Amino acid sequence: MEVQPEAEPRNEEQMDCKRECAEDEWKSWQRGQVRNTLHLVSAVAQWILLLACLIYLGIDFLQPSTPQSIEVPWTHIRYSGKSIKGVAINLTAERGSIQIRNGSIMIPCDGLYLVSLNGSIYPEEKLLKLTLKNTQKSTSSVLWIQTVQSSDDTVNLTTVFFLFRDDYVTLCTSSNANISGLSLSLVLVSPPEETLCRS
Repeated sequence: MEVQPEAEPRNEEQMDCKRECAEDEWKSWQRGQVRNTLHLVSAVAQWILLLACLIYLGIDFLQPSTPQSIEVPWTHIRYSGKSIKGVAINLTAERGSIQIRNGSIMIPCDGLYLVSLNGSIYPEEKLLKLTLKNTQKSTSSVLWIQTVQSSDDTVNLTTVFFLFRDDYVTLCTSSNANISGLSLSLVLVSPPEETLCRS
């Protein structure tokens, strides 16, 4: 009869141990389930994000590219001939999209223009001034001026001017002269905006 009281505590200890083991297994299984659920949610979120990126890139790729509505205005002029005192040299465009009317370059857009000018001048008098002028409706201003003193002088200019769309650029001499191989280029270097361009 003394053996039975010892067996009961052992049975209780074994039961407690089994219960603790079962609880530990249950908690471990629950943690595993939570971990698996988090992995599944993370994987689904990554796939959804990847699919959204692919759809965005696909839509962007399938959209037609918008063509440039305005080409960059430019002109290239070559001139050889005679200039008359105080009268605009009768320039005509060799190539380019900028129009020339009555020897004046019609500026189509507001912006910065790169201007390049070179050539040889043979003045009939000892002193000659070659002037690049800007005319706006009723006013006229000098953009650039060079004095030619010898009988055969070369003109060189490379610069940038800010011009407006209503401007007319002309080239003239202060006395009669013969001009040889004059080259004048004008290119808009700032991006053209439709609202600032001649229609």
